[in-house]
Amino acid sequence: MSGSKKALLVTTVSGFVPQFEMNNVLLLQERGYEVHYASNFDMPSYGDNNDRLKGTGIRCHQIAFAREPWNRKNMSAVRELTALIRREGFHLLHCHTPMGAACARIAAARASLHNVIYTAHGFHFFDGAPKKNWLIYYPVEKFLSRYTDSLLLINREDYARAKKKFSARHTDLLPGVGIDIEAVQRGSAESAGLREELGISPEKRVLLTAGEMIPRKNQALLLEVLRRLDDPSLTLIILGHGKLQEELKARAKALGVEQQVLFPGYRTDVFRFYGMADLFLFPSLQEGLPVAVMEAMAAGLPVVASGVRGNRDLILPGKGGELLSPHCATDWEKVVSILLGDCKKREAYGLYNRQRIGAFSREANETKMREIYARYDEA
Repeated sequence: MSGSKKALLVTTVSGFVPQFEMNNVLLLQERGYEVHYASNFDMPSYGDNNDRLKGTGIRCHQIAFAREPWNRKNMSAVRELTALIRREGFHLLHCHTPMGAACARIAAARASLHNVIYTAHGFHFFDGAPKKNWLIYYPVEKFLSRYTDSLLLINREDYARAKKKFSARHTDLLPGVGIDIEAVQRGSAESAGLREELGISPEKRVLLTAGEMIPRKNQALLLEVLRRLDDPSLTLIILGHGKLQEELKARAKALGVEQQVLFPGYRTDVFRFYGMADLFLFPSLQEGLPVAVMEAMAAGLPVVASGVRGNRDLILPGKGGELLSPHCATDWEKVVSILLGDCKKREAYGLYNRQRIGAFSREANETKMREIYARYDEA
């Protein structure tokens, strides 16, 4: 692709683009860009390696970002990114994730690259966030918005705040990262044999959650809910992996529910699990616009989620599920018990979610991203 325009994607950890951004990669390649990707490839996420990038045509550049805001490695990362931008002569930069995006925008400013897009997948400051988040992250994002040509938000709360308070040239609301509804529904219909594989008998009812096992995903609440339900016919599946996995297993054992909880790990066939579940539970303390909830909706599952930003954009209480405090196990026990006992309500919620999710489809996202990328065709 000698002579073609070059676009640089930047994320802190290397699993982000293959997990969430391949649609944008294809859109950029369609517009004639040679796509480059700068990330910390020694810190993969959403899997244990970087194999999904093979055969994509993406040129990769190792930058040793650190997730911690004040880690000195990020100073080196800014220098390396600045040199990379100058050397490659990028026409466009599209960055994601807080530290990768912060370093990228500083580097772009140093290298006089003005065509900078930042997709914020949920600011660390939000209504109800800890005070330290507001003291650290808010002023940084406000300052860096002056070096952001297009600031893309994925939930209404962040969009309203950025539109009013920040100074990016363009501020846009995206319908999330865009999910492939047909793929979810096709995969969820292929759940046959999964119960047998996991050792779940046919009469068991399945509660499902999915996400990285980190503090803000709050899976420990569900273990307490399972204990309170005290129903041996229930199985809780916690999909994903992360640093809290062993702690959660120990907690399940301490609560006496370890025989009812499964930890299948990170799975590439996650859609099959939606087809097997009776309820999807999502008790996060913080979200941007959660892909797992959108996938559960596309699969026709009723959803019980925490009433935080992002979840509020997706779940309409009394129509597609319920929104609850992420701290009150008693409320969760009550709502889950009611829904498990009301098949018609579960079906109605699931049907409503299948209809509503169309607004967050891959096609809806592509339409908006084509509009945004078109700004830079002649810039």
